[in-house]
Amino acid sequence: MSSQSTIKQALIQLNILAKDAILFIVDQEEKLIGALTDGDVRRGLIKGIGIDDKVDSIIQGNPKYIRKGERDINKVIEYREGHFRILPVIDKHDIVVNVINFSEIRSYLPVDAVIMAGGRGQRLQPLTDTTPKPLLKVGGKAIMEHNVDRLALYGIDDFWFSVNYLGEQIESHFGNGNHNNIHIDYVWEDEPLGTIGAVSKITNFSHDYVLVMNSDLLTNLDYEHFYLDFIHQDADFSVVTIPYTISVPYAVLETENDQIKSFKEKPTYTYYSNGGIYLMKKSVLDFLPKEAHFNATDLMEKLIKENKKVVSYPLLGYWLDIGKHEDFEKAQIDIKHIKF
Repeated sequence: MSSQSTIKQALIQLNILAKDAILFIVDQEEKLIGALTDGDVRRGLIKGIGIDDKVDSIIQGNPKYIRKGERDINKVIEYREGHFRILPVIDKHDIVVNVINFSEIRSYLPVDAVIMAGGRGQRLQPLTDTTPKPLLKVGGKAIMEHNVDRLALYGIDDFWFSVNYLGEQIESHFGNGNHNNIHIDYVWEDEPLGTIGAVSKITNFSHDYVLVMNSDLLTNLDYEHFYLDFIHQDADFSVVTIPYTISVPYAVLETENDQIKSFKEKPTYTYYSNGGIYLMKKSVLDFLPKEAHFNATDLMEKLIKENKKVVSYPLLGYWLDIGKHEDFEKAQIDIKHIKF
């Protein structure tokens, strides 16, 4: 709301907002200068200020805010745990670009999200003959929509969708994202560019960190914890990994030149597979070839050779790759029981 608005106009807006009754006041250049609650109005009226006076006479100066793109989310966590429920997000020019409500979202991560949604989904034919796999419904909602909503729940509001096969349907379904308080741009693959190649076409990310994920996953990953682990490890690239435990029902012998050196009785081994969700510093994207077929595993291999820090984030929650009909059927059952 403009600082030139009247207190009466502010009261009307506060009444509309009801339980979320707080206004953020901007100057003529749209820069944040204060906040206003119904309590501020009451105190102003008690002091004799009239409802036709300007709101700048009663606003709280120096309001709490979040700076878009700020790397350290400890301030976000501090505000959330300090019960600051509604906060403005301002850009580098102090202009309000968003307002977040911690009763609706869990965090505000400084991350761009790229969702790879260009695949043909051949293993799910004939379901994908007329519908792109990301729009197949699980529990009454498109697979990709589950992912977008989950990311938005952690405050990610800058999205890029890489599309190809029946991409027009995906663009029609999601639009520009404004109705969900997010922003979506589309990257069109003229030909398949692998699981990360299309990211090389994006040159104007908003943040220093980029999350890339496959569109056909179903997961309840805690994205804030994933981000904090990435920062804690000072990683260049982190991949969500899925643990698989294999139990051998016999003793396993370790031999050398036919001589038994040791053995393990019925051992259990844990291996980790690629979960198709990656978090990286924007700078590592310089290693991507321009608009060429390139997979995320190719990028990992290249980064390892360059002595970059590539780490694993073992996921202890739910994860399902919906690649086959059996997976799709399992997802319909799981969605009724998994807590998201």
